[in-house]
Amino acid sequence: MRILWKPLGFSRRLLQVEWCRPSESVSLSAITRTLVPRLRKAPSVFWLGQRQRFSTMPETEASMRDPELFSPPSGVRGMTELDRTAFKKTVSVPVLKVGKEVVNRLMRALKRVALQRPGIKRVVEDPEDEDSRLIMLDPFKMLSVESFEKAELSALEELNVSPQLSEYNLELTYENFKSEEILRAVLPEGQDVTSGFSRVGHIAHLNLRDHQLPFKHLIGQVMIDKNPGLTSAVNKTSNIDNTYRNFQMEVLSGEEKMLTKVRENNYTYEFDFSKVYWNPRLSTEHGRITELLRPGDVLFDVFAGVGPFAIPAARKNCTVFANDLNPESHKWLLHNCKLNKVDQKVKVFNMDGRDFLQGPVREELMRRLGLPTEAKPSVHIVMNLPAKAIEFLGVFRSLLDGQPSSSERLPTVHCYCFSKDANPAQDVCQRAGDVLGVPLEESSSVHLVRNVAPNKEMLCITFQIPAATLYKTQALSVENPEEPSLKRQRTDDSFSEPQITSDS
Repeated sequence: MRILWKPLGFSRRLLQVEWCRPSESVSLSAITRTLVPRLRKAPSVFWLGQRQRFSTMPETEASMRDPELFSPPSGVRGMTELDRTAFKKTVSVPVLKVGKEVVNRLMRALKRVALQRPGIKRVVEDPEDEDSRLIMLDPFKMLSVESFEKAELSALEELNVSPQLSEYNLELTYENFKSEEILRAVLPEGQDVTSGFSRVGHIAHLNLRDHQLPFKHLIGQVMIDKNPGLTSAVNKTSNIDNTYRNFQMEVLSGEEKMLTKVRENNYTYEFDFSKVYWNPRLSTEHGRITELLRPGDVLFDVFAGVGPFAIPAARKNCTVFANDLNPESHKWLLHNCKLNKVDQKVKVFNMDGRDFLQGPVREELMRRLGLPTEAKPSVHIVMNLPAKAIEFLGVFRSLLDGQPSSSERLPTVHCYCFSKDANPAQDVCQRAGDVLGVPLEESSSVHLVRNVAPNKEMLCITFQIPAATLYKTQALSVENPEEPSLKRQRTDDSFSEPQITSDS
């Protein structure tokens, strides 16, 4: 970063105007012929402050209030291969000259107006006075001395610092621009700019749109440059596979190493991001479900992934059964259980979700039927496969033999799903009830997890499985669970909207 300094001197080039006495007969056209040429030759001026003086201001400073002042130069528009040297630009910013011994005290008072840009020091040496320092100020907040607030002026007076401002020619480089500013300057005007991404350890995971693809390698490199710790940027090139929940990806920039480590809610997870499902945007949801559990509870995690629900539950002294069909997820689930020292508390399975429910889950629930009431903990079943989990709810119909006692603690299900409906809570509640064969409107809650895309929400519906559904002798006459009806005709009078909550 190179800084060019030039104090704002006071111009001695005063415009000489020939005054006309009232008694003299001088035409307006004569005055115009004399005055206008001199005005054209005079330097532009701006009001400096309380001292009622004028100072010359170079023509390049006329853009001081320009909202594009801190935007990269226009010449980078359309760049597809990153050229960092093309981002040099010189701008004028106001500075305040102060004694070096009072800088630290004064900076606290000037926090509001001090310049804040990436990679720029707000305090620099005065090239003309080794005992002084120059504090760079925000040109959008400091247009003149009058821009100081009363408290700031009091601090200046207390420290015997003159409020007089000077101008600084500051050279900006690639390092001084934010990622969004760079991409907004490079991509076609009016197009969406990618400034957000999912961070998975050292990997930046982007979902680029079609108009951004010609710039994909530049975008990837900018993300790495502007985010310390990132060494790889990838773009999803296919939808999530419904079988193994992974997706094809392209490395845009950086290293191709996909083996990564992440920390979430004080737990550590290691995995190959190219082969398993991981979404850092679900960390709040993982914590929410964990908070619902109590020590001694039982958790069945039907689509466990690499363990973000199972491991915190096990650390909370719950009994955990965790399953995932993807062999890679199964491998890393075992690894992460050992890594977090809960491998003795989690029983891990590598099965289809339906087989897991009809096998280990059914067996464990049947075993617990004979236990005395005081020995029966709460049972939770988490089904985080939002694209298809609702379809698996049909497995609960007539899953258990016999009939429940009046004090039986029925399992609580947390089923994740997507909805594009105008009323997503009503939509998922109706769809889940259709598959189970019983209405859930009065006995469920719907939690809004996150917005996935325009008009697409991810939600979690929570309910206790009705005894009439779960036990064979209590089963209703319903449709084949293997072919659930996902649509049911209802009248508006018969619908009661479910409770819906969301993360703040």
